[in-house]
Amino acid sequence: MKISKLIASAFALTLLLNIACRNDDPVEEELPKGAYENGIIMSNEGNFGTPTATVSFISNDLTKVENNIYSANNGNAALGDVLQNVAIQGDNAYLILNNSNKIEVVNRYTFKKVATVSDQVSQPRYMAFANNHYYVTNSSGSAKFVNVYNVSTNTLVKKIDLANNGERIVEAGGKIIVQNASFGSGKKLTIINPTSNTVESIVTLPNGNIQKTISNGGNVYTIAKTATDSYIYKLSPTGDITSTITLTGLANATNLEIDGSKFFFTAGSNVYTMEMSSTTTPTTPIITIADNSWSAMYGFNVIDGKIYISNANGFTADSTVEIYTTAGSLLKTVTAGKGTNGFYKN
Repeated sequence: MKISKLIASAFALTLLLNIACRNDDPVEEELPKGAYENGIIMSNEGNFGTPTATVSFISNDLTKVENNIYSANNGNAALGDVLQNVAIQGDNAYLILNNSNKIEVVNRYTFKKVATVSDQVSQPRYMAFANNHYYVTNSSGSAKFVNVYNVSTNTLVKKIDLANNGERIVEAGGKIIVQNASFGSGKKLTIINPTSNTVESIVTLPNGNIQKTISNGGNVYTIAKTATDSYIYKLSPTGDITSTITLTGLANATNLEIDGSKFFFTAGSNVYTMEMSSTTTPTTPIITIADNSWSAMYGFNVIDGKIYISNANGFTADSTVEIYTTAGSLLKTVTAGKGTNGFYKN
């Protein structure tokens, strides 16, 4: 019995020493991934016909702003002509250069170049991801199609022809949805099955021309406008319209965004918000932009409780970016590159 007690005591002492040692071990801190972690990427279109597209960055706390980050991290190389959109997946950011007919793939945290994709790229527009592939809309003259590339190798897998213009593209509930409306005109959406990479169906919305299509919570939301009213449609991934909000008397709404439980959208120089569960048309804007020119609200996004609005200043000067709370209070004004057209969480 004494021997058993001694063994038990020795075991308990060893266990306590091991626990103490573990508690004394230093806690490993996660190292920063790069200078552009925890902030917002801003895409600057540049002047059409010139390689003046750039990318800017602003930190989440709005204290750090850096312009031309692609060039700064790639030997002062020019990015290209017309940065249409930026898509982010995994550790990479995909910079879609519309008039350069290419996609520059960079590490999203360092902005070091990873690859250039140009195979069958022709006037690329937007991108979505599904099944280890990325899907890129292309609209070049009469040719309208979606290119499918392998995420791991950046090689072309398939070209899917479209019956109508291919503009914005999103993933929702395992399906790829293409907005067949561009430059304010069009009523159709194309549903693509990413397993077979074939077109499943084409949906025609009953009222209004589609302005912007987004994905949220496994569903598709699109905002459409007429000269008198506007509409927010909610669709299932298979294209069934599950609800319609009629914005009676609110003409020409566009720029639909979702943050938390609220819709945000614009009409003219005004920004409106409403609960997603509401059916009452908002009448009082939370923000009104003083400049009502065509370039005054060139970029618009709502990300994590902040509203980002760019004024492209007629493409004669660098863009002015204003950042607001979702209640409409101005937080910060910064200068970005020429033609700022979008904001992306990084």
